[in-house]
Amino acid sequence: MSKWSPICCALVIWHAVYCPVFACLWDNDTISMERRRFPQTLEMITGKFLRHSPQYYEWRIKDREARIKENPSSELYDDLAVAYEKVGNHENAISLTLEKQNLYPGLYPTHANLGTFYIHDGQFDQGLTELRKAISINPDAHFGREVYQQRLVEYLLSKRTDGTTSLPMSLQPRSEMTPTGFAAYLLETEGIGDSPAERKTLFTNAIKGVLGMMRFGNHDSPVLLEALGDLLLSDDFTSDGKQLAARAYLKACYESDDQATKDAYRTLAKDSLFNQVIGDETENGQVIQKLETTFATELEQASEWYSGVVNDELQWIAGGQNVDKAFAEKYYQDPEVEDTSTFPLKSVNHPSSRSALIITALGILIMSTVCVLSWFLVRRGRSSRDSSVG
Repeated sequence: MSKWSPICCALVIWHAVYCPVFACLWDNDTISMERRRFPQTLEMITGKFLRHSPQYYEWRIKDREARIKENPSSELYDDLAVAYEKVGNHENAISLTLEKQNLYPGLYPTHANLGTFYIHDGQFDQGLTELRKAISINPDAHFGREVYQQRLVEYLLSKRTDGTTSLPMSLQPRSEMTPTGFAAYLLETEGIGDSPAERKTLFTNAIKGVLGMMRFGNHDSPVLLEALGDLLLSDDFTSDGKQLAARAYLKACYESDDQATKDAYRTLAKDSLFNQVIGDETENGQVIQKLETTFATELEQASEWYSGVVNDELQWIAGGQNVDKAFAEKYYQDPEVEDTSTFPLKSVNHPSSRSALIITALGILIMSTVCVLSWFLVRRGRSSRDSSVG
């Protein structure tokens, strides 16, 4: 045996074991894995979740107004006010809720709804006042949704210049692998330090809060979509939601009016896919194009499904049925968006991450062991030859 054979073996083992571990690509960041980490998030982004048509809310206005005249209750006032809000009549929604407050004072839903109505009407200070009242009554309602709604409004106001807020609210690049935008604002306002557990709890609850705002408010809101994207990128790169975040920013792009805002949101979507590749070598521009093609299919599926809901409600209204009852009987659970991804995006390990450092240390340990073993085999071979010569 050549004296160099053990060393050659060591190099082969190093290349086969350590190099793939350190520089390999990993598949746990595909959209399927992200959807398991963040259930119902893709559905909120695409709009494929249980929600009513505008025609339903017109029906509800007539239905609840008639029922209030016969037998008024706080719940009927809530239904009617929300219906007016859903058709864009903020003034009626606010006045009805104020009327309800005089009849049934001190109720959590009153202040929670009134805060939302004021905010949607652009009266942010009044909205914050009502949200704080709701939180003082029931801080844990709706997964603490009002807490994060309050924080989001405060964040929005902090970005104001001359009375207006430009979108995106934050142009900081989303490729820096650190919390940015709304996520960074939450860390600062909540006084969360470097504790991974505390940060994860904060971001998990905030995501639930924003998803709740999307479900019960406006899922197409660029403000909510941007905040969601920021939060999805806030965790460690092995457990974040890059592809979902990219979809959130793209949807904000589609829902924006002016071209500058559209371009800015598209840049955020591209940034969020930093280090994502298809295969071993793919330019980031190709990655966003591939993802956008898949996202278009998901949006089309959601639109087709929602069209079915709209058609059902139109038929129930035309037939004089109780739409609430018919809806509950047919749609008893949220649908799921099919996984249309045909290309597994992967992520290159980032040298500044904790995981990469652990992998590096493991590789060094393996190499050290291999080198010691090689040295031992070389010495043993020399000793054997010396003995035979003697």
